[in-house]
Amino acid sequence: MTETFGLIDCNSFYCSCERVFNPQLVGKPVIVLSNNDGCAVARSDEAKAVGIPMGAPYFKIKDLCQKNGVYVFSSNYALYGDMSRRVMQVIAEHVPDMEIYSIDEAFVSFDGFKTRDLDEFSRNLRDVIYRSTGIPVSVGIGPTKVLAKAANQVAKKNKEFTGCVYTLMDISERTNCLKQFPVGDLWGVGRKSAEKLRQHNIQTAFELMNADEKFIQKLLTINGRRILRELRGESCIELEMLESDRKQIISSRSFGRPVYKKIEIQESIANHATIAAEKLRKQGLITKSISVFIQTNPFKNTPQYHNSISMKLISGTSATNKLIRHTFVLLDKMFKDGFEYKKAGVVFERLIPKDESQYDFFGLHDTEQDDTLMRMLDRVNAVEGKGTLKFAACGIDHFWKMASNMKSRSFTTKWSELLRV
Repeated sequence: MTETFGLIDCNSFYCSCERVFNPQLVGKPVIVLSNNDGCAVARSDEAKAVGIPMGAPYFKIKDLCQKNGVYVFSSNYALYGDMSRRVMQVIAEHVPDMEIYSIDEAFVSFDGFKTRDLDEFSRNLRDVIYRSTGIPVSVGIGPTKVLAKAANQVAKKNKEFTGCVYTLMDISERTNCLKQFPVGDLWGVGRKSAEKLRQHNIQTAFELMNADEKFIQKLLTINGRRILRELRGESCIELEMLESDRKQIISSRSFGRPVYKKIEIQESIANHATIAAEKLRKQGLITKSISVFIQTNPFKNTPQYHNSISMKLISGTSATNKLIRHTFVLLDKMFKDGFEYKKAGVVFERLIPKDESQYDFFGLHDTEQDDTLMRMLDRVNAVEGKGTLKFAACGIDHFWKMASNMKSRSFTTKWSELLRV
């Protein structure tokens, strides 16, 4: 029996999130900037139409934005993360199986649906998602994940013709589509792989589908052969229902202005340790290896310095206070005066489930008192808002924080910023 996959992808997700709570933005050009208001990382269709390139530095397109009345926003990750959760929850209520692929994408299984019903079901699901969350989505359908992804791209690029739903279950329709589909746009084919294929006169997905399997495996490894087989309708990449084991947790940010003082970097490191520790506890993990890194701006004509240093722990921990203390020890060993620092961060590795941790002879493991304190800390912050309760080492003013001069309110995650009507 032929498998049937769908890819549900939010349209211009960050921009759509901004529009949910600001309806006057509908039909207007909107862009969202990266950390420190650096580059355009999300563009509405209207912003694309006025010629704003993806990834363009804001200082280069500022005049173009002003000339065309483009609404510009700083990234609001709290809002986007919460809206993503809401979208995924709606999807999960209507399909038998799903794999959350990214913040704005999910693969789903349509097994058991009759082909003639898929289109209607997908359009109804799209309407339900929009009514429930305000986020528009596109749906691509195919017998494999690669083809579902390709169908989604067609649906999104041709909204008026497809109604944001497109299927590649029909062989003749699939052939016509793949003949016009650039090989570099395929899911899993990166820029370097696409260049290799073009050097062998393979320009389209159709030409890749009809290439020799052994040759493609030699050129692009086994992953290239899987993509080729998926284009032929043979499912080689299954849904991943369970999250794969995390290898590391990283928290880092560029500073909003040049930083010179050690105390400011300490505050930054303490906040990153706090964020990463919360992620550990949320997933029931502890870390047995900690790294801290600091660096100057490599793109600026100033004295350069970057360094990182690690520490292995006899017993793992997820206690924020312990992790802050360890990161400060590492920072002390590598900080140097006289440099203009741009970025700092922490990395937790050797992650293991907390229930697999062992006591140590020196009493360095997390005690019941540590666990109780962290539970209370997380509970207060969950009810009253992130950062309500924190350790003094995290500071108060955060002058070093990244620039977010055009950030919208956290409409769904902070009581003080809820929409008032």
